Amino acid sequence: MPTTIQHIADQAGVSAATVSLVLNGKTGISDATRSRVLRAASALNYRQKSPKIAKSKSLGTLRFLKIARHGHTVNRDHGSFIADYMDGMAGEAHRLGYKLEIASFEGAPMADIVASIEGTGLDGVIVLGTELSEADIQLVSAAAVPLVVMDTFCEFAECNMVNMGNSEAVFKIVSHFAQCGFKRIGFIASDVQTINFQLRKSAFVEGIKKLGLRLNPKDIVTVDSTYQGAYEEMLARLHGGLELPEGYFCCNDIMAYGCIKAFREFDIRIPEALSIIGFDNLPMSATMDPPLTTVDVSKQQIAYQAVRLLDEIIRSETKRPAMKILVGSSLVTRKSVIFKVHDSDA
Repeated sequence: MPTTIQHIADQAGVSAATVSLVLNGKTGISDATRSRVLRAASALNYRQKSPKIAKSKSLGTLRFLKIARHGHTVNRDHGSFIADYMDGMAGEAHRLGYKLEIASFEGAPMADIVASIEGTGLDGVIVLGTELSEADIQLVSAAAVPLVVMDTFCEFAECNMVNMGNSEAVFKIVSHFAQCGFKRIGFIASDVQTINFQLRKSAFVEGIKKLGLRLNPKDIVTVDSTYQGAYEEMLARLHGGLELPEGYFCCNDIMAYGCIKAFREFDIRIPEALSIIGFDNLPMSATMDPPLTTVDVSKQQIAYQAVRLLDEIIRSETKRPAMKILVGSSLVTRKSVIFKVHDSDA
């Protein structure tokens, strides 16, 4: 039986009217309620019906593929950023006159995912590339349908992509540490297959060099990218005698949350003994103790740009070269970083 608006309303704990307002991109709904509704729609694999617009303006159907290859970054902990992406896509697709469908895949072979969009009559596809490898991206971009991959970046892949500007964002982080007097900055990385994580690690190393700081290889620590995994693995490293730098940049906010929990169990005070900067500006970052300094990238802007780019591809009468768009970011400074005063500065 197909999923209905009432099913989504029951799961999200709101009225059917509220669900309808959210799915049709209407204003007047709180961010928390909108995120809850979009998460429920995604979990139920809801396929959105066409918005109420004139028939002559309807251009066709777009489909968003929410792909979790391993689930270490596309998971419940990151539900808010998925909801932001869906919100941005729904609003712009509606404005341009497209229907928007949502299809979720967890651990499915890429060949099956590609087969699900070929020969379906779809006008275009937006792929969540967060957990895709470069080989995955090459495979899905070969599908015979206009397609844009978002939330990842491959410099040499002939594929339309929209992502955050990782290098610019990470340099803002390293520069902030330096401006606050930090001389020994560490990086909490993850070996999970996520291209954005790899880009942030490379950008961190380059940023340290550019600012003339010294990087101790021991200050790059690897943990899992889930909250529980980051907590457990950081706890194990602390038990093993991990020597801490003055501050850490964590690859994302969820990892920062897990690591901070481990630091607290060792009576390591944030920011007095150790400063922390995250990445993503998830809602909890503003309310935790202390509030987390982090990078904010507009997920809705990334999604908006993905739909706009896909629309241009669909409308184009000739084959276009691949387009790659990077969306800028801002550093949200809160209380997880302290100004350092060294003996030589006193």
